[in-house]
Amino acid sequence: MNTNDGEIMNIVAYGGGINSTAMLIECVNRNIKIDLILFADTGGEKPHTYEYLKTFRKWCIENGLPKIITVQQVNQYGTAITLEQLCLNKHMLPSLAYGHKACSGKHKIAPQDKYVNNWLPAKSEWKAGRKITKLIGYDADEPHRGNIKIDKKYNYWHPLKDDWDMGRDECIKTIKNSGLCLPGKSACFYCPSSHKSEILELQDMYPQLMDRAIAIEQGADLRVIKGLARRWAWKDLIRQKDAFGFERPPELSCDCYDGN
Repeated sequence: MNTNDGEIMNIVAYGGGINSTAMLIECVNRNIKIDLILFADTGGEKPHTYEYLKTFRKWCIENGLPKIITVQQVNQYGTAITLEQLCLNKHMLPSLAYGHKACSGKHKIAPQDKYVNNWLPAKSEWKAGRKITKLIGYDADEPHRGNIKIDKKYNYWHPLKDDWDMGRDECIKTIKNSGLCLPGKSACFYCPSSHKSEILELQDMYPQLMDRAIAIEQGADLRVIKGLARRWAWKDLIRQKDAFGFERPPELSCDCYDGN
C-alpha cells in the first residue's frame, strides 16, 4: 500500500506495546507521513505503560510525528468512565471473562472512532470522497489478525505483517536501534487473559492494583463463572499460589483490538 501519496491521510491506533511502537518508528525510518496518532486509555493500564507513553510521546514530537492524543470512553454526561468503574458499577467482569471482546470495542475502538468522526481534517477527507488509511500494529507472527482491509470510511493497513515482514524479534530490534527502551506488555491490570505468572507478578510489583483487581472480582455476579480467570478466581491463586503450577509464557497480546 502506497501511503506516501500526499492525498492519503494516515492515522495510527497506538496500543502502547512493542508492535505499535516499532510500527511508528519504522514510519519515521521509511518517511511515511502520519497525520494523527490515538491512544485509547481504558483507565486500567499498568504504570509502566503510562510512563512509556510519556517517553514515546516526546520521541514522536522530536522525530516529526504528531503528538499522541489520548482518548477515553465517556458516559452520557460526557465524563470519562474507565472499564474498571463500569465493572464495579454493574457488578460484572470484563467481557473477555465471559468469552466475548465487547470491552475492547467499547473502550478502545469506540473512543477512537468518535474522535476521528469529529476531527475536521477527517470530515474534509470523507466529504471529498476519500478514505483514510488506518495503520494497526499486528506483526508478521500474527497472520490470523487484521483480516478486515476496507470499510466505507477506512483502508486498514497492517504494515508490519502485510508489507514489512516484521515479527516480534524484528520489532524489538527496531525499538532498540532507535535508542529507546522496550515498552512492557500493554494490557489492563485486571485482564482476564493474564497468565498465572503475570498475575503473581502483578501482586509482587503492584499490590495496590491487585487489590483493585480482586475488588472487581469480588463485586461481580459470579453465578456463571468462577472469577477473572473464568474457571478460577484470581483471589484463589494469590491465596494458594504454591499449589498452582505454572510456567512463565512468552509475552503475548491480550488480543484486544485497537483499530478494527
